[in-house]
Order: sequence, then structure tokens, then C-alpha cells
Amino acid sequence: MTSSLTSLKLAAAKAPIVPVLVIGAVEQAAPLAKALLDGGLTIAEVTLRTPAGVGAIEAMKAAAPELMVGAGTVLNGEDVRCSMDAGADFLVSPGMSPGLLAALGKHKLLMIPGVATASEAMSRHEEGFEILKLFPASIAGGVPALKALAGPLPHLQFMPTGGVGADNAGDYLALPNVVAVGGSWIATQADVDAGDWAGITRKTKEALSAISR
Repeated sequence: MTSSLTSLKLAAAKAPIVPVLVIGAVEQAAPLAKALLDGGLTIAEVTLRTPAGVGAIEAMKAAAPELMVGAGTVLNGEDVRCSMDAGADFLVSPGMSPGLLAALGKHKLLMIPGVATASEAMSRHEEGFEILKLFPASIAGGVPALKALAGPLPHLQFMPTGGVGADNAGDYLALPNVVAVGGSWIATQADVDAGDWAGITRKTKEALSAISR
């Protein structure tokens, strides 16, 4: 059976940009999912930073079953439970704590934990995590840091997030240890609140076109 993160890697091979979404109302979720799909994206991350986050995951999955939808800003066991109940395909956290690690249980292989150092990356790999999120990427060293990590730790794979945008996404994606990049520029909170679905689709197409050159 194909694991969710293996499916994520396959989806990322087609469209390696993961929009990090802040959704204020569940009603925004369905048209947002369709706008992202229309632009060519295959993966999205809905943060749990608003009360609508969990409901938005469920609504996006219902509106666009072919879109992989993950839960971001997963901080504790309750976040894990609610996200999985909503149908999240994967989980993302800014870091890892003993409590969160214990709460993941059988869902550990769905988690992409944030790391900022080589020691954290090695620890997460020893714990069994398949993909790591360099976060915040711009502060943790960005492209030069990932290049440096690829030498002694070539088996590790990353999804850098934090400070990734249209101007540098291609630089990250050119690295062999980067599976995908996460960023909010594709669909900002202002875009979502304004219901600018056409604009989100346009920015998605532009971003994918830029990295395919």
C-alpha cells in the first residue's frame, strides 16, 4: 500500500509547490481548492491558525478529492486528532516536542516536522520521519544550508518553508534534497479573504511555469 507521504512525493513531482493557507471561513475552502487545482497544484497545506482550519480541510477534500490536503501548525494531540478526523492527508508542524511525538502514534509517518539544524534533522530521521520541513528556511540558512546538509546527510529530504517566494522557489527546487517548497505567496490571506480565486489560479500557473523553465 502506498503511504500518504509517498503519494505526496508523487504529487510533488508534478507540482512541487505547497501553498500554506490561512482560511478564515469554511465557505472559502471549496472555491479555493478549485482555484488551486485549476492552476495545476496537487498539494495544499491548511494551517490550524484559525477556528475554520479543521472545517476547511474537510471542505477542501470534499470539493477536490484529487487534491492532497494537509494540516499545518499541528502542535499537540488534539490538533492531530481533529486533523485526521477531518480527512487530512498529511500533517505539518513547525518543530517537534516529546508530547507531540507521543501523540502522533500510528500517524507519525504522516508528519512533516520542522527542523532548523543538522542535529534536529538527524534526530527526526532516527525517529522515523520521512520528510523534514526546514523552518523558517530563510533564517535557518536557506539554499546554502540545504546544499551543506546534502553532503553529510544525502538521505534526508526537505520541504523548506518560511521566506520562500516567487523570487527564490526555483533555487530551492533545483536542489536534489528538496521534495517541494511551502509558501504563502500563491494564496495569501488577503487573496483568500477577498475571494480572488481567478488571481490565485493565475499566480499558481505563473509559479509553476517559472520553475519549469
